[in-house]
Amino acid sequence: MSESAARQMPVRKLLGVFLPYFRRYKGALIFDLFCASLTTVCEIVFPLIVREVTNRAMLSPDTLTVPWVLQIGALYLLLRVIDTLGAYYMQSRGHFMGARIETDMRSDLFNHLERLSFSFYNNTKIGQLMARLTSDLFEIAEFAHHCPEEFFIAGVKIVVSFVILLNMHVGLTLMVFALVPLMVILLRHFNRRMRQAFKDCRHEVGEMNSRIEDSLLGIRVVQSFANEPLEREKFDRNNQNILKTKIRQYIAMAGFGSVTRTFEGVMYILVVVVGAVLLSQQRLQPGDYVAYILFIGTLLNSIRRIVDYMEQFQRGLTGLERFCEIMEVQPDVEDRPDAKELRDVRGAVGFQDVSFHYSDDETHEVLTHLNAEVSAGTNIAVVGPSGSGKTTLCSLIPRFFDVTGGSVTIDGLDVRSVTKASLRQAIGVVQQEVYLFSGTVIENILYGRPGATREEAEAAARRSGADEFISKLPDGYDTYIGERGVKLSGGQKQRLSIARVFLKDPPILILDEATSALDNESERYIQLSLRELEKGRTTFTIAHRLTTIRNADEIWVLTEKGIEEKGSHEALMRQNGLYAGLYRLYS
Repeated sequence: MSESAARQMPVRKLLGVFLPYFRRYKGALIFDLFCASLTTVCEIVFPLIVREVTNRAMLSPDTLTVPWVLQIGALYLLLRVIDTLGAYYMQSRGHFMGARIETDMRSDLFNHLERLSFSFYNNTKIGQLMARLTSDLFEIAEFAHHCPEEFFIAGVKIVVSFVILLNMHVGLTLMVFALVPLMVILLRHFNRRMRQAFKDCRHEVGEMNSRIEDSLLGIRVVQSFANEPLEREKFDRNNQNILKTKIRQYIAMAGFGSVTRTFEGVMYILVVVVGAVLLSQQRLQPGDYVAYILFIGTLLNSIRRIVDYMEQFQRGLTGLERFCEIMEVQPDVEDRPDAKELRDVRGAVGFQDVSFHYSDDETHEVLTHLNAEVSAGTNIAVVGPSGSGKTTLCSLIPRFFDVTGGSVTIDGLDVRSVTKASLRQAIGVVQQEVYLFSGTVIENILYGRPGATREEAEAAARRSGADEFISKLPDGYDTYIGERGVKLSGGQKQRLSIARVFLKDPPILILDEATSALDNESERYIQLSLRELEKGRTTFTIAHRLTTIRNADEIWVLTEKGIEEKGSHEALMRQNGLYAGLYRLYS
């Protein structure tokens, strides 16, 4: 089911997720609402002052003295000062509260994303996640600050206005407020449409982010194939989808606003006409009539503010819903409650009756009842046709995925019985696709072991053979390498990734086709680095170029049936079976 078609979460559930973030700042929230109540005093008191002045002027002019007027003016001036101070707090400290809530939620969301398994990222667009981490949470921050205080102010004004107007004339007040339930029913209809339109719009914006990210990160491929028109066409399609959702959004907002304006007009007409009749019959005092019109203005202004902030409310709810959708995703791989630290690793690895299938394809078993034992310090090469499960098998060791049957052990311990952090600290991975972070050379090497010294990082670079080209860079180890290491060649990137693993110094090593994408000269340099790296470590090498793994202690030939052949290069060649055929084909 697409995100845009997903069923809306109940508002009560969303607010239940959100309220704990408010509780952290309940002191600031309470004082913010207290200041909000102070700002309503002026607006509520002003019609009462006008009412009293009007009644005195019309009914007993002699009581309208200068000292009394000055006292009233001083009182109102004091209320205005209080109103200004309260508004200042709301605009400053209130916004701080919203920003802190946004920061907390972004931190929780990022931490949760860091825990999610590879299977989640295999099916999720990074652009969508970026939108949830940035624009969605900004809307939640605005919602967190403005909506409570605005709805609180509106609620206070409506309730107080109702009580005061009841004391002036019960019948007219009930006539006016009888329109409110009908208005609420109509507004709920447009409210639901607004919320769905906002959610669809957020989804399309996330799709746009993904499209832009794909296009710009792949700009070299785009330009090399002269496919700029194709990318513009894809972009325009996303852009038009956003426009369509925005049109639906604005139609719902227009309907919402039209309902409020219609009832606003009906209420004013009702007060003016019925109030005038009551005034002519002396059933309503002149001051009460004036105050009635002013209070109806206050009431309608409160409803109008709710309408204005309803858009922000819906944006906030939509962002909160998208936040909850991610937070409800549970990692496929979790630490057990009794998980222990993996210590003093020798590097013996065992596969006991291992079976595995991906969660989104339970009908196809990638591995079935596989058994193998690897002694510490052994160099294992895993070969076989594409799709036979070579990378999957090695991914089970650091628990990038969990077995669906059987167990994987390190030094006799089931990898599920130890913490993921300690397990992965014991394993180094060198992949075909090297990922370097935007930053300097030294920063990327230090990523292998945060907290290591610069001297240790440089020593790791020398052992990997990377120091040779690093010393020729403009700023040496402090050279900025661009996003994803774009300023470096493939071989240079790979040597940096190997330097990371040298710095990490793990007892178990996984080499996932580490040289298959390199030219012959680069491959020769990398092979020398890898041989140095493999010394004294349990190593699993996945390779298509079989000439690179001739010196492995043991070679496994993996097929859909499992490990069909096992042995040294010489033994397998003498056997003249599947491996020998693959070697002649790919060497």
